[in-house]
Amino acid sequence: MRYRELGRSGTRISEIGYGAWGIGESSWVGATENESLRALHRAVDLGVNFIDTARGYGESERIVGQMVRERSGDEVLVATKVPPENGVWPPADGTDPARAFSGKHIRATLETSLRASGLDHFDLFQFHVWHDEWVGRGDWLETVTELKREGKIRLFGVSVNDHRPESALALVRSGAVDSVQVIYNVFDQSPADELLPACQEHGVGVIVRVALDEGGLTGRITAGTTFPEGDWRNRYFRDDRPAQVERRVAAIVADLGIEPDAVAEHALRFVLSSPAVSTVIPGMRSVRNVERNTALSDGRSLTEDQLAVLAEHRWQRDFYA
Repeated sequence: MRYRELGRSGTRISEIGYGAWGIGESSWVGATENESLRALHRAVDLGVNFIDTARGYGESERIVGQMVRERSGDEVLVATKVPPENGVWPPADGTDPARAFSGKHIRATLETSLRASGLDHFDLFQFHVWHDEWVGRGDWLETVTELKREGKIRLFGVSVNDHRPESALALVRSGAVDSVQVIYNVFDQSPADELLPACQEHGVGVIVRVALDEGGLTGRITAGTTFPEGDWRNRYFRDDRPAQVERRVAAIVADLGIEPDAVAEHALRFVLSSPAVSTVIPGMRSVRNVERNTALSDGRSLTEDQLAVLAEHRWQRDFYA
């Protein structure tokens, strides 16, 4: 496993991290707690030292905390997220920061997460949504600073609103944040326009989520793909989107001259090719997922020609219709 700096925080994290939304019984139908624990342990065995969870991920914090306590001899960094108090994703323009992240709400939610996980601190504490109108307003920064001083959190970050990387530019430039978590993949390359350069300039770490487009960039989504009732991917791959994904992945395969089962590897290597990226956190619900993804941390890079080909597969989609 190779490691990268999380911005200027002084913290080194595995370039393949563990996205823990889908573990246990969650919105990803079919996940089981026992298999999730096996996958988490295997990830640590293979050098993964960064796990990303959230208060809103069902039993994820509890399961992650159990594994970390069982691996007390290993350095495992855990990140979690506090949801907005008003429950609005993404926040509307004009929202008072006190409605989303008051100091009282931040502290109370952190204490709940600590109890659920059985941990005495989190290495990274993130807001699960963000709006740049909140820079310099409210008591959230004062509270974050106090929590750092108390040793309950080490670093502070935000999870950037889905497919809206521009929504955190002012925060990155303010110096108030240690890291941002953002959707970045072959289809959605928009963070490379402004956010990633800004993070490099200001020493802010970058955690990439949805690097495989929720499965779209694995080569396994086809026009006939269906998901179990209650699985949130029924919304993400709604209408004729599976057929669109199938066509676009076929074009990537043809343009790169690769086998369909190599799409995921190239998609992850595309993300890791950016020097601004600190880690990528694919969701991993099985030991097989863990072994396949961690194997990519081998120092091999895509060629300039391959990167140029993938740059042409940017796809502007309307996720909010």
